[in-house]
Amino acid sequence: MLLCLRIENFALIDQLELEFSPGLNVLTGETGAGKSIILDAIDAALGGKVSSRVIRTGTNRAMVEATFTSNSALTAWLSEQEIDLIDDNTVVISREITASSSNIRSRSRVNGVLVNRQVMGGLRDRTLEITAQGQTVQVGQSAQVRDWLDVYGGASLMQQRHTIASTFTAYQKVHLLLEKRRTSERERLQQLDLLTYQVQELKAANLSDANELEQLLQERERLSHVVDLQQMSYKVYQALYQNDSETPAAGDLLGDSEAILNDMVEYDAKLQQMLDLVRDAQATVMEVARQINAYGEDLEADPQRLEEVEERIQELKQICRKYGPSLNEAIAYYQRIQGQLSQFNDSEQSIENLEQQEQECLDKLTQACKNLTQLRRTTAVHLEAELLRQLKPLAMEKVQFQVEIVPTSPTAAGADKITFMFSPNPGEPLQPLMAIASGGEMSRFLLALKACFSEADAVETMVFDEIDVGVSGRVAQAIAEKLHQLSQGHQVLCVTHQPLVAAMADRHFRVDKQVINEVKGKKETNGHREERTVVRVTTLDNLTKRREELAQLAGGKSAHDAIAFAESLLTQAANHRKSNS
Repeated sequence: MLLCLRIENFALIDQLELEFSPGLNVLTGETGAGKSIILDAIDAALGGKVSSRVIRTGTNRAMVEATFTSNSALTAWLSEQEIDLIDDNTVVISREITASSSNIRSRSRVNGVLVNRQVMGGLRDRTLEITAQGQTVQVGQSAQVRDWLDVYGGASLMQQRHTIASTFTAYQKVHLLLEKRRTSERERLQQLDLLTYQVQELKAANLSDANELEQLLQERERLSHVVDLQQMSYKVYQALYQNDSETPAAGDLLGDSEAILNDMVEYDAKLQQMLDLVRDAQATVMEVARQINAYGEDLEADPQRLEEVEERIQELKQICRKYGPSLNEAIAYYQRIQGQLSQFNDSEQSIENLEQQEQECLDKLTQACKNLTQLRRTTAVHLEAELLRQLKPLAMEKVQFQVEIVPTSPTAAGADKITFMFSPNPGEPLQPLMAIASGGEMSRFLLALKACFSEADAVETMVFDEIDVGVSGRVAQAIAEKLHQLSQGHQVLCVTHQPLVAAMADRHFRVDKQVINEVKGKKETNGHREERTVVRVTTLDNLTKRREELAQLAGGKSAHDAIAFAESLLTQAANHRKSNS
């Protein structure tokens, strides 16, 4: 329950503190007196949208503080948020709004703890609900109407809705993954074609030895210079072993050296080591001569092999240009894309699996939506009967009402489009409420709807902003009695222009505007005075003040007839409260 509201520098309010009571609290005053500013301040305190216009002209800071009593559900929720109560039962919600030349900032606190917008949203849902004629837009929104119906359906319906939300999330996850796979399928197929071609090309190249190209290059050089190699090997053979010219060969010279050293060893045994070295050198030269001779004799021109080597070299160089740059890197690439190709071939099976998963999730979601639709249809029947019952005392005995449920594509909230269908007059067909209801009819419908939800509502405070606009006489009296009925189980705040409604109040506030002289500048420097408009609220505690205010609402002046009418309204209201207590 809202105990107290404190406002500083908010719109036309400089300083204001209001204390509310249980039951029906009514705010009255002339049009434009500032009644809605107070409701705007309550909305702002609970996290509503604000702009720089809410900060009183000439200041750069506004503050709104709302004090509520707690209940068991709210206390448990605050405990989850790690926020302690004040005096074991009090919740103080404050919001500070500051403005600079470039932006606007606000900070919300609960019992002194700085909180974010998400926490404020949860707190608002558990403390207070504002109903205004502006909600006629919501009545035309299928999503809002659906939410209302689901709340009315209670825990079992909301549990099924939570089930659908999680089921839809699972379906959407698989669906998006499948769509992503399908979107990339063309790229996958293109890549698959490329990898297939490359694997086939590299496989045909028969790559096995990373040194093959180097070896082929050497073989090509040898095959290309067979004649030169034969001639040079013969020259080496002559130089080492058998020279056709008069110049002695290396073998002959080493033989001569050996003979001389052999004679010398006879005189000096220390030369034996040198003799051994010369003999080894002579043996080595003779072996080289033999091998080079054999090499030269074995060399043969092979044009066909040279052509084969040339073709293979060109093939390997082409492979290196495309997949290298070295042959070793090309072989490594070949091994890598073989694995990639295997993965790409497995992707088709992956898509099939995803399609199967998507269908399974969709089937599960569809069945869950059918179950929810059935619960909604059952709930709709109860809501239709209860709403008609609530509307009858509001001078709408002949009205027809129906909750239309039309199938739609599954969403996180089910697969239903829900519309409130309405016919105020017998014989007229049902049409969407938003399209056909007058302002007075819409006001009564919203009031009756809130009455239907009153038992299901977790909030203790209900606020109605001019819910009685467009009605008078018997209908206004019916609305007053309905508001009083709601106030027996909830605290009700109501902005009204109807004396019939105001007379039913448990606490009555009069809102008006006053022009004051406000000092500008510093007092010690004799700052100048300037006229400013401010909102003032008076609590009408005694019977005389209430009678005068009701007379003002009824007749515009406190004339004798208006006073008598106001007194009769207060008597009538007292009798109604007594008979319904």
